[in-house]
Amino acid sequence: MRRLLLVVLLFAAVSLSPFNLLAQQTTQVHMVVTAESTNETISPADFDRRSVLVKQGKDRLQVSDWIPARGDQAALQLFILIDDTCSSTLGSHLDDLRTFINAQPASTSIAVGYMRNANVTVVKDFTTDHGQAAGALRLPLASLSSQDSPYLSLMSLLKRWPESKVRREVLLVTDGIDRLRGYVPTTVPNRGIGRTIAPPTPVSMPYISPDVDSASQASQRNGVIIHSIYAPGVGRADRNYFERQNGLNGLSKLSDETGGESFFLTAENPVSFKPYTDRLQTILDNQYFLVFLAQPRKKAGLQRIRLDSDVSKIEFIAADNVWVPAQASAATKK
Repeated sequence: MRRLLLVVLLFAAVSLSPFNLLAQQTTQVHMVVTAESTNETISPADFDRRSVLVKQGKDRLQVSDWIPARGDQAALQLFILIDDTCSSTLGSHLDDLRTFINAQPASTSIAVGYMRNANVTVVKDFTTDHGQAAGALRLPLASLSSQDSPYLSLMSLLKRWPESKVRREVLLVTDGIDRLRGYVPTTVPNRGIGRTIAPPTPVSMPYISPDVDSASQASQRNGVIIHSIYAPGVGRADRNYFERQNGLNGLSKLSDETGGESFFLTAENPVSFKPYTDRLQTILDNQYFLVFLAQPRKKAGLQRIRLDSDVSKIEFIAADNVWVPAQASAATKK
């Protein structure tokens, strides 16, 4: 009997130890999710949080809330960010952007900025006066600077964008070409003959700029969704097929990983931006705040999650990762 009592007490002590409590703790995190139906007879509004599945590896995480971004929760900060290396052909699409801006609800604040020298010049800060925001649009300079990188420009914007509980999204208008860092060539090892081994051979075909990953991680860290519209740029890089194609690849990767969408018609100047802005409006009208419990780790960081639904023909679009703060120490918990 004494031995049994001792085992029970030891088990209780272990269960209540600070280390075990830390292992069991969870923290509430949230992210913005776009819900889409692949069937016109089903509306994303027809289901609730019980139909939302959040998975991390093989584990299913507990969903706390599923809040439509409508009514009192509809607030949105939308930053229109245009690359000054875009060609003057962008002028034919400015009216499409103005129409889109003026069509936004009163709950949407819009800012307008231009990317140049790895930085952003804000020509209109966030305002709910959509006429002023639309009026701030101008032709791009259609010229090169010493440091042209849409991804570094985006990161400079994220650093000075104050945190907020509302939706935060960016519409990038650019060709996606990183003219500052360029695209680092890979190398192919040479086997040589006998004991003679030749040095690796550089392969000049470029691949996606390393700054795409940095911009993607910074966006996910800050909970900012990045949408993009391809617009032709200027200079030799824009005349290079591989550079243009990899610019598109970079924009697609950035938008996909942050929960946004990338719009383009190959690497050519689109006839109109209207189909893109119409599609973007549909996305903004079908967004939700997803709140769920995540397992914190010793250090704060991005954790990969996957969304699914038990409702047929419903698709969720969200960032690949969510930022989870570090777990509280035993001393903090006390």
